[in-house]
This record gives sequence, structure tokens and C-alpha cells, in this order.
Amino acid sequence: MADESSLAPDDRTDESSTGKWALLVLALLYVAGSLFLMFDLRGRADKTAKDLSAANTQIADLNKRIQMAESENETVAQQVGLTKKELAQRAGELRRQQREAEARLSAAQKEQIGAVTGEVAGVKTDVTGVKSDVASARADLEATKAKLQSTVGDLGMQSGLIAHTRDDLEILKHKGDRNYYEFTLIKGAKAQPVSTIALQLKKADVKRGKFTLNVTADDRTIEKKDRNVAEPIQFYSGRDRMLYELVVWSVDKNKATGYLSTPKNAPIPVSAN
Repeated sequence: MADESSLAPDDRTDESSTGKWALLVLALLYVAGSLFLMFDLRGRADKTAKDLSAANTQIADLNKRIQMAESENETVAQQVGLTKKELAQRAGELRRQQREAEARLSAAQKEQIGAVTGEVAGVKTDVTGVKSDVASARADLEATKAKLQSTVGDLGMQSGLIAHTRDDLEILKHKGDRNYYEFTLIKGAKAQPVSTIALQLKKADVKRGKFTLNVTADDRTIEKKDRNVAEPIQFYSGRDRMLYELVVWSVDKNKATGYLSTPKNAPIPVSAN
């Protein structure tokens, strides 16, 4: 108390003025801040109100569109005489029919493709079979050519084509170059007439493929000893000394089978086997 009473009157006046100014400044700042917040809040409120109004407008427009769509749907349903439920059922039925039609179409396409594929495969098979037949026929022809090759007979004369089987002999007959007489000789039997000569089998060696036979021509008998299967046996016969040729293509234990070939102008037998 002694200290406060000791202050001069001017000092107390200065302190009081300073406090008042400070309070005034604080009051002004508070008022300014409050005004700023009020204006900011009002701006935000106006913006929010505008946004809300726009949203309400959009909602109202959407509701109008929905009502119009529902009205159009009802109108369409009424025009076709269907309720919404019936319309949905009809749409489902149409979708089901569409799926069934697509399934049938797909199945038909697969069936047609399968049929075409089968036909193509059949054609390929036929072509392959034809190629195989052609190749087989060509192989048979080459084999026949290989079999029907000319060779040199036992007299050193060039022989004609040689038949190794009865089928080969038929081919030679159709050529018509010579006369052909097939025979089968039995071992131990009498001489067998063949064309204008006679043949007699004396020996047959199946293991070695050899044989021995007698050839009787022009009242003379010639022994052809140890001859081989498919070996041309040659001799001359007749007044004009024509070249005859015989071939044995198979030998069994007691028989031999083959053929005799004579020139086209050779004498014709009265009776020929």
C-alpha cells in the first residue's frame, strides 16, 4: 500500500490509458474476426443452398423421367394387352426360344460339318485305295515283266518270253506270237502226245528243282537230262526245221507241269492236249 501511494498521479494515468488501448485493440480484432467468420459462413451457406437447389432440381427431373418411363411401359403393355408380369414372362419365353434356336442351329452346323468331313475322309480313303490299287497293279505288271523275260535256251538260241505260271502262259497266248500247248507229265507213264511231238517224264527232283524227260519228234527220241525248272528246252522239228521250245514251271514228286511253244506256221496236230 505504501508503494501504490508513493506513485505519482501522472504515472497512474499512463497505465490506465495503455490498458484501455489494449482492450480496444483486442475488441476490434475480435469484431473483425467475427465479421470474417460470418461472411465466410454466409458464403458457404449460400453455396450449399445453391447446390441443394440444383440437386433437388436434378432429383425432380429424374423422378419425372422415371414416371414417364413407367407411363410408357404401362402404355406399351396396355397396347399389347399385357401386364408387367406377363410382359416379363413373354420376354423370358422369347429368350428361351432364341437360345433353343441357336442350339439347334449350332447342332445342325456341327452335323453338316461332320458329314462333310466324313465325305472328305471317304474321298481321301477312296483316293488312297485307288493309289494303292494302281501301285499294286504296277507292281504286278513289273513282276510279270520280270517273269516274262527272254533268255537263251539249251541250244544257245535266243528264246522268246518265258512263262513261269499258268497266268503267265495265258498272257503269252493272248500275245499271239506263237502256239502254246500246256501239259502235265506223270513219271513212269507212257509218252504223252503234245502238239506234233511226244513227251515222257523220266525223273523228278523236287528238292533241286530238276527233271529228266524224253522228247520224241520226227521219229527220234532225245533225252533232256537234269534240266532246271523254267529253263527253255529247245529242239528242231518238222521238214522245215522249225525251232520248238518247252518250259517246265513246276516239278512235284511224280509229275511235271509246263508248256510247249511252236512257231505260228508249225504243223497243227490232229489232236492236241
